[in-house]
Amino acid sequence: MTRGRYEGEALASAAERDLEAPARGAARAARPVRTAPVHAPERDREAVSRFVERFASVLVEAGIPRMPARVFAALLATDSGRLTAAELSGQLQASPAAVSGGVRYLIGVGMVSREGEPGSRRHHYRVPDSVWDEVISGRDRLMARWTAVLRDGIAVLGADTPAGVRLAGSVEYFEFVSAELPGVLARWQEHKAAIARGAKNPA
Repeated sequence: MTRGRYEGEALASAAERDLEAPARGAARAARPVRTAPVHAPERDREAVSRFVERFASVLVEAGIPRMPARVFAALLATDSGRLTAAELSGQLQASPAAVSGGVRYLIGVGMVSREGEPGSRRHHYRVPDSVWDEVISGRDRLMARWTAVLRDGIAVLGADTPAGVRLAGSVEYFEFVSAELPGVLARWQEHKAAIARGAKNPA
């Protein structure tokens, strides 16, 4: 049992080093440790795993790479809200290098944050409370880039041509959605605050 614990700790350390040194991550890919998923014991673990893979597939359809999608879904479905690289590797049956790349991607787009543990070199990863704001804001920035390119297309094709008119309609749509988005997010924050107040002061 002691040997297994030391092997698990060694694997966790290797996964963390991969996050700090991407160039060495792929070269040190190792067989994943088979740790138990962090879920309430009364749950059907197979059903939870199926949910994680199903939600990951939906995220892949939305454009998120497969491994980051699986990591995000696993974190979202964890009661503690946080997992180490070794725990993710075990739960997803993926190599430390694959988990390392997935976590790095999610941190880069603001969908996951990394937290240190006092007195340990190990890190935990969690989904921020504002994750969907980050996702929507990312889409807004994407729409802004699309709008800029579409405007260039209108200039090339001519504003009075059928193609130019079609592109102009797309520009109008994206500009309208982008203008409305800050108000939508603000109303969401007000709604969330009202729910929190209700939870603290039930009738």
